This record gives sequence, structure tokens and C-alpha cells, in this order.
Amino acid sequence: MSPDILALTMFGFACAGLMAGYNVAFTLSGVSLLFAAIGTALGIFDPGFLLSLPGRIYPMITREMLIAVPLFVFMGVMLEKSRIAEELLESMGDLLGPIKGGLGISVVMVGALLAASTGIVGATVVTMGLLSLPTMLKRKYSPSLASGAIAASGTLGQIIPPSIVLVILGDQMSNAYQEAIRSHGLEGGGVVSVGDLFAGALLPGLILVFLYALYIAITAFLKPELAPAQDWPEDVNPWAFMWRTLKAMLPPIMLIIAVLGSILYGYATPTRGAALGALGAILLATYKTAEQPWAKKAAVIATVSLVTLIVLDLSGIDLRFEQDVWTGTERGVFSIALILFGLAVICILGAMKPLIANGKLGDVSRSTMHITCMVFVILIGATLFSLVFRGFGGDELVARMLAAAPGGKWGALAVVMLVMFILGFFLDFIEITFVVVPLVAPPLLAAGMDPVWLGVLMALNLQTSFLTPPFGFALFYLRGVSPPEVTTTALYRGVIPFIGIQFIVIAMVIIWPELATSLPAKMLN
Repeated sequence: MSPDILALTMFGFACAGLMAGYNVAFTLSGVSLLFAAIGTALGIFDPGFLLSLPGRIYPMITREMLIAVPLFVFMGVMLEKSRIAEELLESMGDLLGPIKGGLGISVVMVGALLAASTGIVGATVVTMGLLSLPTMLKRKYSPSLASGAIAASGTLGQIIPPSIVLVILGDQMSNAYQEAIRSHGLEGGGVVSVGDLFAGALLPGLILVFLYALYIAITAFLKPELAPAQDWPEDVNPWAFMWRTLKAMLPPIMLIIAVLGSILYGYATPTRGAALGALGAILLATYKTAEQPWAKKAAVIATVSLVTLIVLDLSGIDLRFEQDVWTGTERGVFSIALILFGLAVICILGAMKPLIANGKLGDVSRSTMHITCMVFVILIGATLFSLVFRGFGGDELVARMLAAAPGGKWGALAVVMLVMFILGFFLDFIEITFVVVPLVAPPLLAAGMDPVWLGVLMALNLQTSFLTPPFGFALFYLRGVSPPEVTTTALYRGVIPFIGIQFIVIAMVIIWPELATSLPAKMLN
């Protein structure tokens, strides 16, 4: 038996095991070790490949970039439990109620804000389904339009940064880029960062949100019975609605700007930006949920102190400890910064006290540890799978297959996108990112494709697979919390137009690569 056949058989067995529902990490590890043993017995696999596994795992789990994963997970889970989505939906739904399709547009906008805040698709879809679907049905919205809007807006967490998907995909694209330089002779010594992928995905994500809202508005205009307007009560002041909406939107928007802006501006790495987001989520959760007035005041004071510290740091005044000569201005500003830092630490500890007392901080920390351990165990299993696959010459086999695809590099790209789209029916994005991307990305990058552009295309593709019937994960999430009047057929019918919008955006990024590459280029300059 040739090594190529054994490599393809191993990949098929792994996919079959994952589709059958077996544990991802142990399926990848078990299949890899089984086929390594078979290959060794047949004399076509060198067991010495396995000796390099510890050397691959240690740099991976100590990589600073991946520390952003638990921090972003913590930020998302904390915001999920702070009732931000509920307040946003109520206030925006009331404000836009008199507009045809206004509630549907509110759902899309809130979905985009939650996506940028949490980045967790399952949590966003379930939260939106529980909060907004009954309200939309009560206001005579079509079940298919309502469920389609919720499912589509819930998947925006895949593409709108800061996203866990983009963090993991950015790390894998960076590794693939270095592999393309090493193994395929790609010229270049640049580095692909998670910040680049954040910047590249921002514009396509916003276009997606706009097209979602535009589709709902056009549908409501052409068929008002599908998304009827909701009249305001006669005694209600519209300005009060606007003020309530502004108060609900301002805190999460400020947190998003702080996290994403610090990363895109270059002030913070993705890891430090994630740490800022996790801290901001704690303060925001305290402000939203704490019953004690002093805890709310502590959260506000801590926020103001941290913002002032950042402004002082950006002012250009040298605040480093190790200076030999200090000017009077530097001494004064440094003293102020030291006082603000102490005040922020004391207020943060005070703001955390209610979260500790009611058990919310413990619940969020346990959820964060569970999700993070799952991600890293899968990463270790995928590393073993990739190592054994390469031991059979599978990476060279994939490169030959893509090179032989009709249509050159564009044909190869079409094949890869189709395979990832189909695998997205059955596998989660984590498995696809860890298993498929390291195999197919290096040959595509060696063909001259931009790594950021390719990463954005893959992220959009994975997002589309979350919506596609009959196996889309977002559909399963929403079906589990839908009321009986929302049938599976209505749910499938509702997401089809949004899938079409996804394909339109993918085509736009292919035709105009600048949509994904212009902002990272400006960041670099």
C-alpha cells in the first residue's frame, strides 16, 4: 500500500469519526496513532516523526498570541451573562418599532454588536432566539423571516472582530505562511498577525450587516405583512426611547471601540487588547447587574481611571520607570498616572466583589476554562494528526492535487472552498481550522495568494456553512429554543436569502480583494 493511499484513508477515517459524533481531540489523536502503527508495520512510516511532537506542542501552548483565546472567551461569556442583549433588543425594538421591518433591523444590529462583543456563535444565536423570536412572532412577523434574521445575525460572530474564530484562524494562517516560505519556496519574510486578520475582516463584516438590514427593509417594503410596523403608544415620548437606546448601546460600543481600536491602531497586541476587553467586561457586568450603588460607582471610577491612563500614555510623555533624567512635566504626569493606577486597582477589586458574592465570576471562569481546554486539546490532537499526515507525505499529496486542479490557482481555491463548505455541514469551525487549513493553505499561499485575503475568504465560507440546511450549527442552536409555531421548514426557508447574501459578499471579496487587504495595508503604513 502506498503512503498516499494511507494518508487519504487516514483523513477519511478522521472525518468519519468526527461526523459520527466522537470526541474531536481523541478521534484525531487515536486515528493518527492507529495509522502511524499501521504505517510502521508496513514499513512506509518513520516512527521518528513522533519524537518531534513535544517540540511542536510546547511552542504552541506557550505562544503569546493564543493567550487571546481564553481572554476573548472570558469577555464573551461575561457579557452574555450581564443582560446586555436583553436591554439592547428591548430599547432598539421600541425605537425602530414604527418602521416597517424595524424590529428585524434591530435584531441584525444587536446581533452585530453581540458578535463584536462576544464572538461566540452558539451563545449569540441562543440568546437572540430566546429574547427576540417570541417578540417578533408576537408582533406578527413571518416565522421564516424572523428565524432567518436571528440565525444569520447570530453567525456574525464568525467574521466581525474581535472573534475567537479569527484569532484561531489567524494563528493557523501565520503558521501556514511560514510553512509556505519554508517548504514551497515562497519569497517573503513577513508575518501574518491576528491584528491583520481583524482589520481584513472588518469591512466585509460591516458590508454583511448592511446587506442583511437592507434585505429586511426591502422585504418589509414590498410585503408589509411579513414585517409589520409597531405603533408607539400615544403617551410615549420618542426622545425618551432614543435616550434609553443610547444608554443601552453606549457601554458595549465603547468596549468594542476600546478593544478593537487598540488592536487596529497598534497600541495593543491582540492578547493585550483581549485582556483590556476582559477587564472591561467585568466592569460593565458589575455596572449592569450589581445591586449595590457603591459597586456601580467603583466600576465607573475604575473605567475613568483606566481611560485617563491610556490618554496619558498616548500623549507622548515618557512614563518609563528606567529613565535617568526626568523633566518636571514627566515627574508630574508620572505621579498622576501612579495615583490613577492605584485608584483603578482598588476600584476594580471592589467592582469584582459583587460578582464573586453572587457566583457569577466563578461561573464565567469555569465556562472559560472549559472552552479554552477544549480548544487547546483539539489543537494538540490536530497537531499530532498533521504530523502523522506529513509523515506519509500527505502535505506533498495535497500540494500536487491542488496544482493539478483545472483552472490553476483559482481552480485550486474553488476546490478548497467547496471542501471547507461541505465539511462545515458536519464539523465545527475549530476542527476545520486546525485540520484542513494547515494542509491546504501553504500550497495556496505559495501560488501567490494574499494570506489575509485568503483568511477572510475562509472565515466567510465557514460562516456560510453555519447557516446551510440541513446541518448548519446555527440552525440547530435556534431550533432548540424556537417555539412550536416555528417549523423546521420555515427556519430553512428563512435562512436561504441570507445564505445568498453570504455568497454575494464572498464574490465581492474575490472580485475586489481590496475589501480585505486595504485596511491591513493602511495599518502597516
